[in-house]
Amino acid sequence: MTDQHRPVLLEETLAALHIHTQGTYVDATFGRGGHSRAILARLGPSGRLLALDRDPEAVRFGQAWQDPRFHIAHAAFGALSETARAHGIQTADGVLFDLGVSSPQIDTPERGFSFRLDAPLDMRMDTSRGPTAAEWLNEADEQEITRVVREYGEERFAKSVARAIVAARAEAPITTTGQLARLCAQAIRTREPGQDPATRTFQAIRIHINRELEELARALPQAVDLLRPGGRLAVISFHSLEDRLVKRFMRAEEKGAEIPPEIPLTRDALPVGRLRLVGKAIRPTAAEAAVNPRARSAVLRVAERREEGGAC
Repeated sequence: MTDQHRPVLLEETLAALHIHTQGTYVDATFGRGGHSRAILARLGPSGRLLALDRDPEAVRFGQAWQDPRFHIAHAAFGALSETARAHGIQTADGVLFDLGVSSPQIDTPERGFSFRLDAPLDMRMDTSRGPTAAEWLNEADEQEITRVVREYGEERFAKSVARAIVAARAEAPITTTGQLARLCAQAIRTREPGQDPATRTFQAIRIHINRELEELARALPQAVDLLRPGGRLAVISFHSLEDRLVKRFMRAEEKGAEIPPEIPLTRDALPVGRLRLVGKAIRPTAAEAAVNPRARSAVLRVAERREEGGAC
């Protein structure tokens, strides 16, 4: 098995989903099917798995699977509810999100996700729609580029990067990953040990082009709506912005509605959140990170849908 097909935190994720052999599950981020394949292996004949992916290549890969228990849809996970309904799923026993870019996307030069390979600057997860990274970079103003690189890349030299991009495109359009990587190297005066100066800028532009945080914020409440009582939500994130959003969402759903302190309510009358957190955040073991370096930054968070009217 190559890195390309090695799902992150596989055993931990399967345990988190607490799979029932006759259950219904949703893999909201199919990729190349590593987690889906393992879920199917634990399902019985009447079990069911729906997968989503916005990448046409991933969908084509999944469509080749010959398993009546499995269906895949070309959809972003922000459309989770409507996609589930379209496939006749009203409730699910588990929903999985494995966020970020997939290994095949990174390793395919023409997708434009990697600064290590000089290729067209695309970065779209769904290559059938939307502007490419190159189109956005050549049209956005300096202030907008600065904001994106600072907010989504947490790059302290965001203004310098944006200034270099605007100056360079005045001479010739920026169309390749190599051009952008060289501009980052020139604009970033100091770098973190072991990190390429282009890392944060590429991350930021990818997140912006694909509206990744907006899609996640839209999808998480839909996942909770879809879960039946006792169903599990498992989310694997790979950078702090994603993980922070997931952590805050789960904690808010565990706490429930805010009640003003001046309203006199007994403890039994306090509203109860829809989720119960399951354990602490899970990170890869040193052994997994050594075998699959892309797993190093992964964080798995798990929550369970409470029974309606359940106790605090």
